[in-house]
Amino acid sequence: MDMALDSGNTQNDDAQLMALYASGDQSAARALTARHLPRIFAHAFRLLNDHAEAEDVAQEVMLKLWKIAATWREGEAKVSTWAYRVTANACTDRLRKRRTTGLEAAPEQIDDRPAAEDSLIASDRQSALYTAMAGLPERQRDALVLRHFQELSNPDIASALETSVEAVESLLGRARRTLAGKLAHLRPPARAKKSTKGART
Repeated sequence: MDMALDSGNTQNDDAQLMALYASGDQSAARALTARHLPRIFAHAFRLLNDHAEAEDVAQEVMLKLWKIAATWREGEAKVSTWAYRVTANACTDRLRKRRTTGLEAAPEQIDDRPAAEDSLIASDRQSALYTAMAGLPERQRDALVLRHFQELSNPDIASALETSVEAVESLLGRARRTLAGKLAHLRPPARAKKSTKGART
């Protein structure tokens, strides 16, 4: 079995592969690509819901990985965690541009079709969510992304972030509270209850 693809010690394997690639070993690049590109694409697609854009982001992230290979320090971070964070940042940028472009390209006449309005609202909320996520502290955002977008369990997140399950639960709790506060304005207003008191005399 190729050591590079053995999941028994992925972090060490990744660090070794980064060092090998930095020294000119192209087979190390192929091994890293085979391991991480599908995960990066899947993560980008979940955030963007667009196949072409997700492919572009995945390629951008891999190019950034190659650029930093020579300065990668073993034990400082996991390649997978770094990739999730960089992918989230890239997707946030695209969602912001998408939101701005959508407003600029909108026709002066309002489309009265409910489906079009619902689509704009959904896009606006999604963009606001990822903008708010981008403002979270790095560790909180990493935990949130791994939990809700990569659907990892808390023990798996703890392993990825090299911390305890209790710390992961704390990070997730703080991240959710922060997001709830930032996104409170997106909640639909509560409907006023009709008065049950009649005007009968």
